[in-house]
Amino acid sequence: MTCQLNPASPRLILFAGHAGTGKSTLAKKALPLIIEKTGETFFFLDKDTAYGAYSSHVMELTTNNPNDRDSPFYLKNIRDWEYAGLIAIAKENLQLGVNVILVGPFSTEIQSGRMFNPALLGVPPETSIKVAWIDLDEEEAKRRIEKRADPRDEWKLQQWDQYIQRRINPPSHPYIKRFDNLQFDQNHFNQLIDYLIQ
Repeated sequence: MTCQLNPASPRLILFAGHAGTGKSTLAKKALPLIIEKTGETFFFLDKDTAYGAYSSHVMELTTNNPNDRDSPFYLKNIRDWEYAGLIAIAKENLQLGVNVILVGPFSTEIQSGRMFNPALLGVPPETSIKVAWIDLDEEEAKRRIEKRADPRDEWKLQQWDQYIQRRINPPSHPYIKRFDNLQFDQNHFNQLIDYLIQ
C-alpha cells in the first residue's frame, strides 16, 4: 500500500487517560492498524518518551528526587510546560500536513475543552481531532502501576488517596470515544480504530 504523506485534513489522534490504563500499549497496537486503514503516515509522540529523562533531571536538580512526577511542585512548575511542548511539536507537524498521534494523560487539556479547538491549539482549522480515552477502574489501575514498578510512580502509590482525586472522567464530547481496557476486546478495539479515522 502506498502511503500519502499530506492528507487534505491532517489528523490529530490522542490516546489519553490516567496512569496505568495502558495508553501507550494500546496506541502502539493501534498505529499499524490506523496506517493500514488510512494509507497515511503518522508522527507518533509519547509524553514519557519525549520528556521523561529531561523532567527527571530537572526534578533531581530542584527537589533531589528524579522520580517526582506527581507532587504539587511538579504539577505547578513542570507539568504544563511538558504539555505545551508536546502540543507545539504536534502543531508544527500538523501545519506541515503530517498526521500526529499523541500519548499522555491530557486530563486537564481535555477537561477544559482546549484539545477540541483547533484555533486554541494553533493547528490548521481543518484538522480532524479524535480522542481515545482509555478507562480502567481504580483498583486494577493501581495493581498495574504496582506491577510495572516504575520509580516515577512512587509518589502516586505513597499518596494514593490524594492522587485518585485527579482521576476525573472526561467530558461528553463527539470527539471522544471511551475504551474500557480491563479485558481487552479486539472487536471493541476495531470499533475504536474505525472511530478514530472517521
